[in-house]
Amino acid sequence: MPEPKTILDLRPAPLRGTAPLPVPLAVSVRPLTLEDIEEGTHDLSAADAPVLVVCERGTRSALAARYLRADGLDATHWAGSWAELLERLTAT
Repeated sequence: MPEPKTILDLRPAPLRGTAPLPVPLAVSVRPLTLEDIEEGTHDLSAADAPVLVVCERGTRSALAARYLRADGLDATHWAGSWAELLERLTAT
């Protein structure tokens, strides 16, 4: 997985509060909704890239990353589950 500059967390607010991402301080984690991305109200720019989009199971994040790439951003998504991402981030 390439090192992102920004992680977009599409999970609902209650889930974000109970399972935050353990990421390095150099990585910005921004909560957004798929609707923010679909409507273009995400306020992201090339300065935020590369962007990694995550959700609970990977489905919404795939669609969101596609919309962001259409907006010209360097975006990819985490295709696995939230638990798999946490395992990956904490493994070292």
